[in-house]
Amino acid sequence: MWTRALLAALALTLACAPAHRPLGGPVNALLDPRERHLAHARQLTFGGENAEAYWSDDGKWLTFQAHGGAHADTACDQIYTMRADGKDVSAISRGGRTTCSYFYPGGKKVLYSSTRAAGASCPPEPDFSQGYVWGLYDYDIYVSDRNGGDPVRLTDTPGYDAEATVSPDGKRIVFTSVRDGDLELYSMALDGSDVKRLTRTPGYDGGAFFSPDGKRIVYRAHHPQGEELAAFQRLLGQGKVRPTQLEIWVMDADGGNARPITDNGAANFAPYFHPDGKRILFASNVHDPKGRDFDLYLIGVDGQGLERVTFRPEFDSFPMFSPDGKRLVWASNRHGAQQGDTNIFVADWVE
Repeated sequence: MWTRALLAALALTLACAPAHRPLGGPVNALLDPRERHLAHARQLTFGGENAEAYWSDDGKWLTFQAHGGAHADTACDQIYTMRADGKDVSAISRGGRTTCSYFYPGGKKVLYSSTRAAGASCPPEPDFSQGYVWGLYDYDIYVSDRNGGDPVRLTDTPGYDAEATVSPDGKRIVFTSVRDGDLELYSMALDGSDVKRLTRTPGYDGGAFFSPDGKRIVYRAHHPQGEELAAFQRLLGQGKVRPTQLEIWVMDADGGNARPITDNGAANFAPYFHPDGKRILFASNVHDPKGRDFDLYLIGVDGQGLERVTFRPEFDSFPMFSPDGKRLVWASNRHGAQQGDTNIFVADWVE
């Protein structure tokens, strides 16, 4: 997810509206008139870098990662929970850099990735002298109670273990790892046992989520060949990856029948299944020749019927439908108080 590096390096255009708008204010303060799938948008965070907000299975709580703004006391991203209306914010993680949080079924435990086993300080940002890259920090996957207590380390392999989410039936975790020398997808039991490798094509496979019925997985991937693959592997050896070209893929939950959904050469990421299981919502810069503006798109699992959902000239990404399918949470630069702000928004979903 690498949210912070993504937003900083792409120099995204930010909104100029004033901050601290009361919840439940005018729809047109937050939404473009063309955003017909969204209604009654509400801003939940105000200032700093807030992203990757995901629902509890009762639709009452959200996990998210944040740095700066109201969380200025943290040196790098940490994990928090809050009510679905933005109230009762509480810290979950402490120390190191953290990312990719997700509720266990029942909402009593929270999954996240952290570098704290490698030290309490924040690892440095990646060097952009070789162009725009994401840093593959030495993350491991942890689970704690919803207050951050009793953290248990689920992975203990060198390098990157992150981007973990849980299946709807609460039996499996899907995650990304470099444990076999490439960025591949794996699944494991909730206690970290029974690890199974799901992807095997050289390149990057990650950012996975289960379908509503738990039978499929949607993810982002880039499978370079030839000299491009050699360049990818050189960067990987330095703990980096260049994410400027990613496509959306779908496969069975056991790794079978993998196939691409998009093929546009853009940076497509953050995919999530629509509640009907027939469509996928994701973020892409496909409409922007400069590659700086990301919006949300819907597409069928057959790769047909691409539809643009958001139209603001700022970054929109990390969407997730509420368990009942009636609301959408996502992160956006819209309505930022100052350059660099990314906030969490919730809106009613309109079919």
